[in-house]
Amino acid sequence: MRQIPVDTSAAAVMVAQPPQPKVKDRRTGERAMDAETGAALSTVDVMFAANGEVEILSVTVPETGVSADLAMGTPVAITGLVARPWESEFNGKRRHGIAFRAVAVTSLAAGASMPKAA
Repeated sequence: MRQIPVDTSAAAVMVAQPPQPKVKDRRTGERAMDAETGAALSTVDVMFAANGEVEILSVTVPETGVSADLAMGTPVAITGLVARPWESEFNGKRRHGIAFRAVAVTSLAAGASMPKAA
């Protein structure tokens, strides 16, 4: 699958919604896992401000790469952010979008906890 690296160096990034477990199957509640590492996945909604524009991005991150205590408004650094275009068909309707994935979302607040160890 094509991945497009996203440059975050000139952006201001803050938590818009604290980390939530990423669910693979809503009917069963099965948790989504990283195919390569087996780590549980979470999503963190962030406010991404750059070039005079602001977007809310939902970023998928391995749970081991999420800083503890990411509350709304916490400034963060995003490591290894990539965008992945996707397309699907459901009930005869075509849908498409961009999924965001990162290695880590780390708090920039003073005294913040480091990501959980793998």
